[in-house]
Amino acid sequence: MQLKDNCAVSKFSYIFAVVIFKKANQMNNRQIITLIVVAIAALAAGYFIGSSMNGVKSENQVSLKDQNDSLNYFLGLNMGYSLEQAPWEVDAALVSSGITQVLDDSSMYNQITADAIFRQLNMQLSEKVAKKSENDALENLEKGASFLEENGKKEGVTTTESGLQYEVITQGDGPKPSDTSNVTVHYEGTLINGEVFDSSYDNGEPVSFNLNGVIPGWTEGLQLMPVGSTYKLYIPSNLGYGPKETGPIPGNSVLIFKVELISIN
Repeated sequence: MQLKDNCAVSKFSYIFAVVIFKKANQMNNRQIITLIVVAIAALAAGYFIGSSMNGVKSENQVSLKDQNDSLNYFLGLNMGYSLEQAPWEVDAALVSSGITQVLDDSSMYNQITADAIFRQLNMQLSEKVAKKSENDALENLEKGASFLEENGKKEGVTTTESGLQYEVITQGDGPKPSDTSNVTVHYEGTLINGEVFDSSYDNGEPVSFNLNGVIPGWTEGLQLMPVGSTYKLYIPSNLGYGPKETGPIPGNSVLIFKVELISIN
C-alpha cells in the first residue's frame, strides 16, 4: 500500500483504520475517541455504502441470519450515519484497506507506529480545524457588526443599551417576566444567512426554562415582552455564544430569534 506523501487526508483515513482496530479500546482521551467514532463511521461507509467495492451489498441484498449478523450490520449502519461529522475528506478505499489489513494481520504499520502517526495526524488536524474556526469567527464578527448596523436603521427595530435589537411582531397584554422567572415559549433561531439552527415549532412543542439560565440576549429580551407577545430578537455575539463554535452555531454569530412568550410559570 502506497500513500502519497503530500496527501494528509489519505494518510489520515488509512492510519485511522489501522489504529482503530488495534488500539481503540485503550484510548481514553475524549477528543480522540470522538474522532475514532467518526473514523469508524467512515469505515462503515466503505463497507456498507460504497457500491463500487467488492463484497459490498445493497440494503435489499443483506441477509441477517443470526444475532452476530445483526450486530455487525446495525453497528455499521449506526456508525455510518455519523459519517457527515468527519472533519476530513474521507477516502473509503483507504479506510477499507486499513480495516482489511488489520483483520488479516497484514498491516504495514505495527501498533506503536500506527499510534504515533495517528496522534501526529490528530494534532495536525486539530490545529487546522482550530485555525479555520478562529478565522471564521473573526469574519463572522465583522459580518455581524455590519448586519446589526444596517438592521438597527430599519423601521420598527429598537436597539437597547447593551446592543440587543428587537422588533415587536405581536404585542401581548400580560405581565412581563423577571430575570429569575421560569417561562414557556415557542421560538425559532436563525443565523443572519437565514439558516435555521433550532426551532421548538419543528420539535412540535414549546419549551420551559429559567431566564437566569440562558444566554444574556434571551434574559434581557424576554423581560421586555408581556405574555402573549411575539418578538424578533437580534442578539449580538457577545450576548449569545461568543467566539466559540457551539453545535451548529459558528463562533461570533449574530443570532436571530422569533420568540412567542406563552406563559410565566
